[in-house]
Amino acid sequence: MIKKFPLQLFILAVCSLLLSSCVSNKKILYFQDAEAYSLTDIVYTENTIQPNDILSVTISAAMPETALPYNKNSGSNAVVNNNNLEVMKLQGYLVNAQGFISIPVLGKVLAKGETSTGLEDKIASLLETGGHLVDPVVTARLLNAKVTVLGEVKVPGTFGFTEQNLTVPQALGYAGDLTINGKRDEIMLIRELDGKRKITRLDLTTADWMDDPEYNIKPNDILVVEPNRAKVKTAGYVGSVTTIVAIASLLVSIAILLTR
Repeated sequence: MIKKFPLQLFILAVCSLLLSSCVSNKKILYFQDAEAYSLTDIVYTENTIQPNDILSVTISAAMPETALPYNKNSGSNAVVNNNNLEVMKLQGYLVNAQGFISIPVLGKVLAKGETSTGLEDKIASLLETGGHLVDPVVTARLLNAKVTVLGEVKVPGTFGFTEQNLTVPQALGYAGDLTINGKRDEIMLIRELDGKRKITRLDLTTADWMDDPEYNIKPNDILVVEPNRAKVKTAGYVGSVTTIVAIASLLVSIAILLTR
């Protein structure tokens, strides 16, 4: 004779399985201590130029015709689709592996390690001290800034941006936010800067890192959102909470039949 399995014990086991797949609110909610950092000063920083960056550099002067030789593609058909970012990239200055760009007439200029503002001042100074132009106005801007977001987000991918200051939450917003299975307290940030690779972990459940350098995205940053414990546990044998509920319902029905 088969010994009947106590229904109460079976239901308790099923409930334990379901609860083990749940995630507490403390691991889901963003910036839970944000009130403590209200009205704090915001520090804006400029990103430094790196090899393989593509720059837009425009040089002008009080007499526009005198500045034409110093501008790339300064002919009559130079400005075609100038609002098209991809066209601007093709017409821009590529920073080579040694960190230089080549300005017409002026020659090679070291851009690596400079901010956009610093490069503007540097080129203007070279034009003035070299007797090329009087009171030149130089505008420099990065054209190919991008951030890559991978893992447990709704739309993983690589996203271009033109903002001078882009934050980690904004970058995750480009990717459609984290899924419910994303690990919010341990986001991996991979950053390559000045020839060095740095990997740090970010906790989105707290706001105490908003003043850190990692809060602002730098070009070519990579964010990796790992799956949380519930996702990892369910991935091996069922795949989703909905499947767990369906299987549990079936097992409860079988148990009721066996214990009659």
